[in-house]
Amino acid sequence: MTNLQTIGVIGAGQMGNGIAHVSALAGYDVVMTDISEDALKHGMDAIEKNMARQVSREQFSVDEMKAAMGRIKTSTSIKAHENDDLVVEAATEKREVKEQIFRSICEIVPSRTYLATNTSSISITRLASTTDRPEKFIGMHFMNPVPLMKLMEVIRGLATSQATYETAIGFANRLEKTTTNAEDYPAFIVNRILVPMINEAVYTLYEGVGTVESIDTAMRLGANHPMGPLTLADFIGLDTCLSIMQVLHDGLADTKYRPCPLLVKYVEAGWVGRKVGKGFYDYSGDVPVPTR
Repeated sequence: MTNLQTIGVIGAGQMGNGIAHVSALAGYDVVMTDISEDALKHGMDAIEKNMARQVSREQFSVDEMKAAMGRIKTSTSIKAHENDDLVVEAATEKREVKEQIFRSICEIVPSRTYLATNTSSISITRLASTTDRPEKFIGMHFMNPVPLMKLMEVIRGLATSQATYETAIGFANRLEKTTTNAEDYPAFIVNRILVPMINEAVYTLYEGVGTVESIDTAMRLGANHPMGPLTLADFIGLDTCLSIMQVLHDGLADTKYRPCPLLVKYVEAGWVGRKVGKGFYDYSGDVPVPTR
């Protein structure tokens, strides 16, 4: 736990840049990689913007922000992780992609390096089995947006050692995250409950029970949710929601986890939410407008 100094983050998207953000603020050296310079630039711009917002709220000083930004290095080469003490994978929610990343990273990092995945639904035991160190592999599921959300789900695989678990808890504590232990079953705790609720909201839209706006308003004001489920789906990414529902459906073989056909159609259309400017709402104007 005390030996962690350099944290590797694979993926510069919403989750990856958020993990890099909080790790650098906690005093770690960070190496963030992605497949393109554009992705890395976008990720670094997001970190700078989000840190500046925190400075404006007096959560820390400008000098602390500059120091944290200076601790983050970026690269498009996976070899940049060769001296990392912990590597956190935050790539797209596709098992094949993650498995290939871990196979590649095991050829680069030293034997001391711990490996973690930020997967929101995929089996930790299965991902660990593709590596040369399943005992040093663990699930660290951060919540989005990482700098604001206090929770980290910690998920042990079948082979995860106690030392690896304690290292993960120590890392989370230094990031000032509250941890909850989840068993290694499809979607863990948060998404096992949350994403089927979102899927049911999409069914409610699909069946004409309510409009996009009425469903969101009903859940905001009727259940006191901070945002409606369709707005939340756009924020998470409809492709991610669909992937999680597919993992639940395949892993638990229960028809209650069938992805709504309308959710599938939106993903097929490429309307996957805020990150592309269109999902259940169109974000091209000043005010989001329902697309259905």
